[in-house]
Amino acid sequence: MEKLKVGILGGTGMVGQRFISLLSDHPWFEVSTIAASPKSAGKTYLECVKDRWKLEEEIPEGVKDIVVKNVSDVSDVIKDVDFCFSAVDMSKDEIRRIEEEYAKAEVPVVSNNSAHRWTKDVPMIVPEINPEHAKIIESQRKRLGTSRGFIAVKPNCSIQSYAPVLFAWREFEPSRAVVSTYQAISGAGKNFKDWPEMIGNVIPFINGEEEKSEKEPLKIFGHMENDEIVSAEGPVITSQCIRVPVLNGHTASVFVDFSKKPEKEELIEKLISFKGEPQELGLPSAPKQFIQYLSDDDRPQVSKDVDFERGFGISVGRLRKDTIFDYKFVGLSHNTVRGAAGGAVLCAELLKAKGYINAR
Repeated sequence: MEKLKVGILGGTGMVGQRFISLLSDHPWFEVSTIAASPKSAGKTYLECVKDRWKLEEEIPEGVKDIVVKNVSDVSDVIKDVDFCFSAVDMSKDEIRRIEEEYAKAEVPVVSNNSAHRWTKDVPMIVPEINPEHAKIIESQRKRLGTSRGFIAVKPNCSIQSYAPVLFAWREFEPSRAVVSTYQAISGAGKNFKDWPEMIGNVIPFINGEEEKSEKEPLKIFGHMENDEIVSAEGPVITSQCIRVPVLNGHTASVFVDFSKKPEKEELIEKLISFKGEPQELGLPSAPKQFIQYLSDDDRPQVSKDVDFERGFGISVGRLRKDTIFDYKFVGLSHNTVRGAAGGAVLCAELLKAKGYINAR
C-alpha cells in the first residue's frame, strides 16, 4: 500500500517531535513536509532541533534532511502532502485562522491544539469513545465550502486518564465526579533541562486546564444535532490540575457517583472488556488492551505503567468504595502519546479507515 504523505505543522516543538517519532515507521503514513515558524524555515530539520530534541528516542534518519517550511506559507507547505497534523505554537486566534486556511485549501487537518475544540462542527475525537462524531465533517465541509478539507481535533491530554473509564461505565450512569490530575512537565512542552525549577516542586495551577478537564468530556460524550455537536449534560465534573515533577504521564485521582449502583467486580469487568472501533478495525496504533486494571495497591505508577501498550493504553487501579462518593480510583495515561500526538495519529487512522482522509 502506498503511504499517505503527511505534513507536520509545528514540527520542531515537543508534540511535533513526538509526531515525527511516532510516524518514523508508520505503515500508512510518512512525513513528507515539516513546517514551523519563520525562524526555522529554510533550515534542515536536524539543524532546527539538534540542540533541543526533547525525546529519549533518536531523531529519525528519514527526516533529518527535510528542509523546514514556513507554516504560514500554506500554498508551499501543501504541495506534497495528503493531510496535516497540527501542533503549532501560536495564539488561539492565530491557530484557528491557520488551521482553517489549510482546511479551505482542501487539506485535512488533525490537530493537537485546543483552538478548535469548541467549534460546533469540529469533531473532538477519542477513537474508542465517539468515532461516530466524524460524521459532522460533512456539515463542516459545507460551511467551509470544501470537498476534501476539514479540521478534526483530539481532546486535552489530562482527560485521557479518566474520561475513557467513565465511558466504559456508562451503563451505570456516572452522575458526578471529582477529579484531581497530577500532570507531567512534558504536558507543558518541557523537560527537566528546560524547567529545572520543577525538580522537587509541585505547582497547583495549570492555566485553563481545569475548565478543559470539566467540559471536554461532555462534548466527547455528546451527540450530533442540527449540524453541530451538542455536549452531554453529565456527568457533572469538578477538577483540580496540578503540575508535578514527572517527565511523562498524567495521573488522575477520581471520586465518582453512579445513578445505578454497580458492584466493584462489575466495574472492573467493564474496564478490561472495553473495546472500540480502533480495536475492531485493527488500526495500526490501536492498543489491543485499551484499559488495564491493576490490582496491586501501589499501581498504577508512572515508572512502571506509563508505557502500557506503547503509551496508547490506559492504566487503572485502587478502585474501592468511598465514604462520601460511591467509588474512587486512580488512572494513568501517557500524555504525549495517547494524550497528544499519538491520540491524533490514532484519530487520523480512524478517519482514513472511514474514508475521510485519502490520497490527493
